[in-house]
Amino acid sequence: MRKNIKVTEAIFPMPVLMIATYNDDGSIDVMNAAWGTMLERDQVILNLTETHKTVKNIKERKAFTVSIADSNHVVEADYFGMVSGNNTPNKFENSGLTATKSENVDAPIINEFPICLECEFIEYGECGVIGKVVNVTADEKVMNGDNVDISLVNAIAFDPYTHGYYKVSERVGNAFKDGLQLKK
Repeated sequence: MRKNIKVTEAIFPMPVLMIATYNDDGSIDVMNAAWGTMLERDQVILNLTETHKTVKNIKERKAFTVSIADSNHVVEADYFGMVSGNNTPNKFENSGLTATKSENVDAPIINEFPICLECEFIEYGECGVIGKVVNVTADEKVMNGDNVDISLVNAIAFDPYTHGYYKVSERVGNAFKDGLQLKK
């Protein structure tokens, strides 16, 4: 039997994405965004309102990075979602994390997060920010040869029903292969 529940942003898992930009003074701004995904193979879309300091920075700098948050940095990731850059300009410094300037776009790469998409700003529309992914980097600790090993990334997902974070790391099947068992 099924039960009707409250309507919410109820697609699970929702990625925990760290969106990083530079402020006007060159300091670093990072926000936590669960409402983001790939729009095309080389484009991301982030459902962000224009009131975010990060959106202002993206429009001005024409660039941003998207990092995958991991279970080792839940506290920092959550902090970036709780504190606004509009009110706390030094929130990145408060986190204790470090950053390196991207060689490809005018945005910082947060060193502690395992995977980073470096993006050029395309446009801001009804659904938010759209960016073109121009480069992707991964920490060697999460690599198995030339490939990212998701079990080493320990990415976290946001649960909108209970406001929990969950580690995403166990492989349970093979895409485009397991379903062949049912093909007749």
